[in-house]
Amino acid sequence: MTVVTFYTIAKTVVKMVLTPAYRIQVTGLENFPKEGGVLLCANHIDNLDPPVVGITSKRPVRFMAKEELFRTKWTEKLMHGLNAFPVKRGMSDREALRSGLKMLKEGQVLGLFPEGTRSKDGKLGKGLAGAGFFALRTEAAVVPCAVIGPYKIGRKLKVVYGPPIDMQPLRDRKASAEEATEMIMNTIGQLIQEHSV
Repeated sequence: MTVVTFYTIAKTVVKMVLTPAYRIQVTGLENFPKEGGVLLCANHIDNLDPPVVGITSKRPVRFMAKEELFRTKWTEKLMHGLNAFPVKRGMSDREALRSGLKMLKEGQVLGLFPEGTRSKDGKLGKGLAGAGFFALRTEAAVVPCAVIGPYKIGRKLKVVYGPPIDMQPLRDRKASAEEATEMIMNTIGQLIQEHSV
């Protein structure tokens, strides 16, 4: 069984379970580019964010996942089957950065949660420079995504995809990765504010 086939099956099964359980409502899919590299950046409020973003995205998403999830042969196979690749937390992981750049340049969708960890209070936190690094070092479309909870069975969960952020002015003046990340996080914050009830 190929990775793509496993991913497709897993996505279908997870979608069948999570969509009715959390009454997932998706907005803005028309903003998602049909082709070309996409840097998909979302806020992080729950452990279920990766599968929720994965099942609502129009295209397969490659997620960075903490290295600990790849430590056994079984979990390593599972994570690769789910299109995830490892990243070391708390340090600059050059191998993960190279892998991410390669994926974007190949026209794939790279999914990131710029905050790096789940928000304890549900509020949007500060983003790490990695998102800005990918945004500035490639020509990929940068698509902001807001996951608006709560994650409670039977309660509506919103996933909002905003229009791609125009990063070209920042690329032209060689802005810092931190500034680019701040722009991405501000845009995600706007989506949360506009679509929260």
